[in-house]
Amino acid sequence: MKKIFSLLLAVSMGSMFTVSAQTPEEALRLGWNTPGGTARYRAIGGAMGSLGGDITAAYVNPAGLGLYKTNELVLSPGFSFSNMKSEFRGTNESAKKAAFDFGTSGFVWGWGQRYGNWKSKAISLSINRTANFNNTVLYKGQNDLSSFSESFAEEFANSGLPIDATLYSAGLSLGTKLANYAYLIDTVTVNGNTEVVGLPQRDAILAGSSALLDQEKRIETKGGISELNIGFATNSNDKLYLGVSLGLPIVNYQRFSTITETDASGNTTNNFNYARYQEDYKLKGIGLNLKLGLIFKPVDQLRLGFGIHTPSLYALTQTQIGSIEADLENYFPAGKNIRRADQDSIYTQFGQDVPEYNLDLSSPWKFLVSASYVLREVEDVTKQRGFITADVEYATYNSPRFKAGDNLVDASYYDGVNEATRLTYKSAFNFRVGGELKFNTIMTRLGFGYYGNPYKESSFNARHMTLSGGLGYRNKGYFVDLTYVHNLNRDVNFPYRLGDKPNTYANLKEGMGNVVVTFGVKL
Repeated sequence: MKKIFSLLLAVSMGSMFTVSAQTPEEALRLGWNTPGGTARYRAIGGAMGSLGGDITAAYVNPAGLGLYKTNELVLSPGFSFSNMKSEFRGTNESAKKAAFDFGTSGFVWGWGQRYGNWKSKAISLSINRTANFNNTVLYKGQNDLSSFSESFAEEFANSGLPIDATLYSAGLSLGTKLANYAYLIDTVTVNGNTEVVGLPQRDAILAGSSALLDQEKRIETKGGISELNIGFATNSNDKLYLGVSLGLPIVNYQRFSTITETDASGNTTNNFNYARYQEDYKLKGIGLNLKLGLIFKPVDQLRLGFGIHTPSLYALTQTQIGSIEADLENYFPAGKNIRRADQDSIYTQFGQDVPEYNLDLSSPWKFLVSASYVLREVEDVTKQRGFITADVEYATYNSPRFKAGDNLVDASYYDGVNEATRLTYKSAFNFRVGGELKFNTIMTRLGFGYYGNPYKESSFNARHMTLSGGLGYRNKGYFVDLTYVHNLNRDVNFPYRLGDKPNTYANLKEGMGNVVVTFGVKL
């Protein structure tokens, strides 16, 4: 893993202007998620690859739309609430957040054909929340290994710039520019060599030791990916179903993060009391993807499904503002040790606007194989007694690629980030299984989903897991479905990265609940 972090640090110097060091997490955020859907889809664990007859099939295997022979209008509001638990350097913390959500909503036009082998066709127009970014992460602990200021010191040292350089046009991340203006980084001479260091570690370096710091990081995220989708499917003799859908994912992601560290040594003469770095980062844009699929019924009770999801090709815009405040205790004369810097310190005073950066990104490929067994499979679905269904999905989490969308960032910078993405992540299997039993107009459903670990590093025990259950009511062309989904997620979060030391990180465990209701009517 040290090779990856060193590579990320090296390529961060490859751009003319770097809004923030683009990291592999950006690609993972847009590709590793548990998509929303109708309440029925969520209740059966998302195992929709061979089942069909639900508008969410357009996002999983569009061939499932071929089971429609009538029109249907669907609305799926939802609500989510999360409890994120963290462990950082032996200290446990937790944070909670709740937000409104939505699943697949839209319209399906289905019609039968009396003559010929192609018995029916269907077109769908829908919207779905395919990723939910609403969350809060909090972790804290005592660190005698490193300081977040060291990541800025490393970047500045590699730039070769003098410590008193004018930085608005320098090829440095915003955080490094702010750290320089706030004197959170400075030079020190050790054994005749001048080094750029973080102020929290300066006196410790001179003494040949390491500082003791209380660190805390809070991350508030909101937004999601809302995908507009148009799908088409056709049905040959109620045996073979073919489908295709075109998706337009709309990205709206905002992250507000604060990292604070305080001197834990009790020493009031070491030129550092506390430092706080706040960052407001926004990522917006739109993408394009294609989904292809087929469903085959070798016998009446059995359905086999196959699907391919091409990468979403995103055109994105990112912006970032931030600020640093530091109390350097006795580093300057009395009354001048509280140092502050924000984007005005870098851009506005020089008549410059805070820049926006454009980039392109491709998400992972996904390949799907599915099977369903329908109890009492007949054309009249009201007489069916239920089903068991399962999906196996293969996702290439190491394949996403960044590309510069303008001339503000040199192409070689993203070449390095792409290589780090390839080294950090791996392809993984995702599994989903579910079932339904019908009791006249009432249905009961259960489901399970498991989304595999995308990290190559074996010590990063990451995964997404869902447990779900729900009820449905269908009568005289109207239906209402209610589902509860409990998500058990694990991940890791790095407060900062260093190229010359082991990197510390927080282990995250999230318990998230989702309540989804779907209202529908057949027209």
